[in-house]
Parts: sequence; structure tokens; C-alpha cells
Amino acid sequence: MTGEKGDGSKKPEGGETIDVNSPYYIHASDYTKQMQEMRNFLLAKNKMGLVDGSIEKPEVSSPMHTAWIRADAMIKGWLTTAMEKEIRTSVRFANTSSEIWQDLEERFEKEWAPQAYEL
Repeated sequence: MTGEKGDGSKKPEGGETIDVNSPYYIHASDYTKQMQEMRNFLLAKNKMGLVDGSIEKPEVSSPMHTAWIRADAMIKGWLTTAMEKEIRTSVRFANTSSEIWQDLEERFEKEWAPQAYEL
């Protein structure tokens, strides 16, 4: 069970305390039906660092390892839920949200290049 402490942090079952401003913090209302633009959604939820790779996966011995795994799994769910089926199938073997994001950037960067040139 998760308990709220007076300092604005949450203490999950695993024992580590996660500040509500941490990119590892997951709120019960965080689900994909809220998003319109994925990048803005990730930025607003303070999760872009996990997707762009600037927040690296902690070592297994780190107290934040489990929190990172949970946050990354949630982001993978957000990303794949927002995709069309054919795209979802192509990224299903990605291990992290960062791998999915990189694949999507490469895929759509090429597709949008001619349209961007026209603009």
C-alpha cells in the first residue's frame, strides 16, 4: 500500500520514498486517455528524461532501480497504447521506452522530411 507523507512524497510497498516531483513518481491518474500530444504529455508528467535517455537505468543495487523499471513500464504502455496496431507490432520487442521512442523518431523523421521541406 502506498502512504502519503507530510513532505509531499510517497512511500511504496518496496520501502523507498519517492518525491511527487521525481520522474519515478507514478500517480493513479496517469493513464493514456489523458494525452493529446505525447511529447507534451511526457514533459508535463516529468517523464521525458526516461524516454530521451537522459535519466539512465539505475544499477540493480540502486534503491531507485525498481522505481525506474515501474516508470519505464508505464511509459511503454502509454506509447504503445497510443500507436496504431501495425506500428505497435514493430516495437513490441523493445526493452525500454527509450528504445521505442528512438525507433519512432527514426521512423517518422524520414516520413515527415518531405513535408517539412515543403513548409
